[in-house]
Amino acid sequence: MDRVWIKRYPSGVPAEINADHYPSLLDIFEQSIAQYPDKTAFINMGKSISYRELDKQSTAFAAYLQTELGLKKGDAVAIMMPNLLQYPIALMGILRAGCVVVNVNPLYTPRELEHQLNDSKAKAIVIVDNFAHTLAAIASKVKLDHIILTKMGDRLGTLKGTIVNLVVKHIKKLVPAYNLSKFVRFNSALEKGATCNYRKPELQGSDIAFLQYTGGTTGVSKGAMLTHRNMVGNLEQVSGCLDKLLQKGAEQVVTALPLYHIFALTANFFTFFKYGATNLLITNPRDMKGFVKELSKFHFTIFTGVNTLYNGLLNTPGFAQLDFSGLKASIGGGMAVQRPVAERWQKVTGTRLLEGYGLTECCPLVTVSPYDIDGYNGSIGLPAPSTDIKLVDDDGNEVPPGEPGEMLVKGPQVMLGYLNRPEETAKVLKDGWLYTGDIARMDEEGFFYIVDRKKDMILVSGFNVYPNEIEEVVAMHDKVLEVAAVGVPNEATGEAVKLFIVKKDASLTEQEIIQHCRQHLTGYKVPKLVEFRTELPKTNVGKILRRELRG
Repeated sequence: MDRVWIKRYPSGVPAEINADHYPSLLDIFEQSIAQYPDKTAFINMGKSISYRELDKQSTAFAAYLQTELGLKKGDAVAIMMPNLLQYPIALMGILRAGCVVVNVNPLYTPRELEHQLNDSKAKAIVIVDNFAHTLAAIASKVKLDHIILTKMGDRLGTLKGTIVNLVVKHIKKLVPAYNLSKFVRFNSALEKGATCNYRKPELQGSDIAFLQYTGGTTGVSKGAMLTHRNMVGNLEQVSGCLDKLLQKGAEQVVTALPLYHIFALTANFFTFFKYGATNLLITNPRDMKGFVKELSKFHFTIFTGVNTLYNGLLNTPGFAQLDFSGLKASIGGGMAVQRPVAERWQKVTGTRLLEGYGLTECCPLVTVSPYDIDGYNGSIGLPAPSTDIKLVDDDGNEVPPGEPGEMLVKGPQVMLGYLNRPEETAKVLKDGWLYTGDIARMDEEGFFYIVDRKKDMILVSGFNVYPNEIEEVVAMHDKVLEVAAVGVPNEATGEAVKLFIVKKDASLTEQEIIQHCRQHLTGYKVPKLVEFRTELPKTNVGKILRRELRG
C-alpha cells in the first residue's frame, strides 16, 4: 500500500480542499469583481485599473472575440507580451469568451514561436508591437486567423500613453521594423467589443483553460493542458496554505515575474485577484534602479520572485532603505533559493523568504514552506492540501524517510496531459501519479528537500532549458561534428548552459557558436561556456554521457 508523505501542517492549514468550489475561473473573476468593484486591481507605469474597469474592458474583449472574430469555446488564443495592463484585460477576456489561453514568452525566436503557434493551433494572437517582427518572420508558416496588436503605452491614458509609445519606439528604439499585412489594434478591439453582446459560455471544470508550454527531454516544447478544475484546485490549495496570513481586500503584491510564466500566473495574478489585492506589475525588472524606484511608491505586503531577482534587489542601491513595515511574506520559487540570499533577505526586510516547489504540469504549486517556522531551513516545505507525494527508487519501490527518490505527485492540480502527445503523457502520468523527474528526500518532520534532477533539464533564472533543444540548434552549424549541453553552477542565474563540442572544421570558434545560438534561441538558453574536445564520452550504443561531462 502506498505511503503518502504528509506529516504535518501549520496551524489552520486544512489537509484537504474542494477543487470543485468554483465551477470555473470565470466564477472567481465574478466573485472578486462583485466584492471589490472600486478597489485598484492592477498598477503599471503609474496607471491603475479598478476591478470594475477590468470587468468592463475584459468583457468587451471577450465580446469582440466572440462576435467580431467568431471564436468559439475551446479555440486557442495566444498572448505574447510582458507585464502590461493589457495582459489581465486580454487574459480575462479570452477566458470569459470560453477560449483557451496560450501564454508565449515574448523573447522567443521565430523558430520557437512558430512551433508553439502551430502546435496549439492558435486562432489568434494578442502581441505587443515590440515583438511583432518575430511574428512577421514566420507569419506565412502559421495558420493564425487574427492578429491583435498593441503598443506598450496603449492603456496608460491618451497623453501618457502617447509619450510612452513615442519614447519606446523613437528614443529607446525598442520596436524593430515589421511587416504584417493584416491586424487590428487592441484599443480598437476594445472599442468595438463594447458595442457587442457578450455571451457567458457554459464551462465545466474539465474544460481546458491554459495550454502552458514547457520543455521536454526530446527538445520539443509541449503544451501542458491545464483545466479550469486544475487551476481552481491549485488556487484553493494556495488559499489553504496562506488564508490565515492574507487579508481579503487589503494585500499589495509585487509582480516582477512575467505573468506568462506559470509561477506568476497562479501565485500573483489568480491568487491575489481572488483575494481582492492590488497587483503592481513591473514591466522591466532587469532595470533594478527603476524597479526600486517603483517599489518606493508602493506599500507592498507580499513579494514573489526567483532567487536571482531577490539577489539582484539586495545588491541594488536604495533597496535596503525601502519601507518594509507592511511586508508579510516573500515567496521564492522557479529555481532553488540559495541560503545566503534567503538569510540576507530576512535580515534586510525582516521577513522570511518562503521557498516553494512546483512545476508547470501542476499549475504549479506542490509544496511550500509554512509561514509559522523561524528562519530558512533549506527545504521546499510541506505538501499543499490534497496533495499526495511519494518518493520511489528506479524500480518504483518507495524509499524510507531520509533516502533520495524520484518525487511522484498526485492531486487536483495535476495536468490533464500534454497536447497531442499521448506517448509523452504516458511517460509522466501513471495511475494518477505525476512522475516529476526530480530527486528529493524527506526528513522526519515531513519537510521535502530537492536533491537533484533526474532529467537533464537545466534551470536558468527559473526557466527550464533542455539540452536536446540546445544541441539540435548547435548541430545545425556546419562546423560542428558532435555536441553536448549540460548545466553548470552560475552565481547570477543559478545554472548556465555549457557546451562540449567536437569540431568538424578546425576554424570553428567559441564566438561563432555563441552568435549562432543567439540567432536561434531565447537569451536565457544561449550557452555561456563552450569547451572544445577531440571526443565526447559515450555508452556502448553511442549515446553521449552528459553526466560524465558535468563532472
